[in-house]
Amino acid sequence: MILRLYRKILAYVLVRKDPVSYARSLGVKIGQRVKLISIRPGSGTFGSEPYLVELGDDVTVTGDVQFVTHDGGVWVFNSKENEMGDPKNIDVFGRIRVGNNVFIGYGSIILPNVDIGDNCIIAAGSVVTGNVSSDSVVGGVPAKFIKSIDDYAKSIEHRRVMVRTLSPEMKRAKLEEMFQNDS
Repeated sequence: MILRLYRKILAYVLVRKDPVSYARSLGVKIGQRVKLISIRPGSGTFGSEPYLVELGDDVTVTGDVQFVTHDGGVWVFNSKENEMGDPKNIDVFGRIRVGNNVFIGYGSIILPNVDIGDNCIIAAGSVVTGNVSSDSVVGGVPAKFIKSIDDYAKSIEHRRVMVRTLSPEMKRAKLEEMFQNDS
């Protein structure tokens, strides 16, 4: 009991200090410059088989994203005997691969046997049930192609704001000035 509590505390400390190292300690294969935002130990972010998840370079995973590496639907078969006469012994698993330079929006769910290509955006709240081609923006339930990355870049051109190098105070002032007429 004390050892279990110690492990939980250690996991919380590690995930707060270095979420990428925490994910690697679970077996997730992770590239360079990956950002894992708001993951929590025991939350199931990387499924019950985290060693089946692979993230490329320059990937951002936002909060409440889940990588599901198994098909839980097979539980309906576990009350029946399979062809070998062995009940309750059916499982189905699949890898999840995420390419380079990918943004996965808040609350998205990535299901087993999914490959996400390079230079992709997964919109918030999406359920990704199939492969995503490189240079794509997808969203919805189930996730569908919305537009190319190039079309997305063109569509936000007029809304771009350069504030990353500003202090928090200067950023706030700029944004409040920009949006003062919106209220």
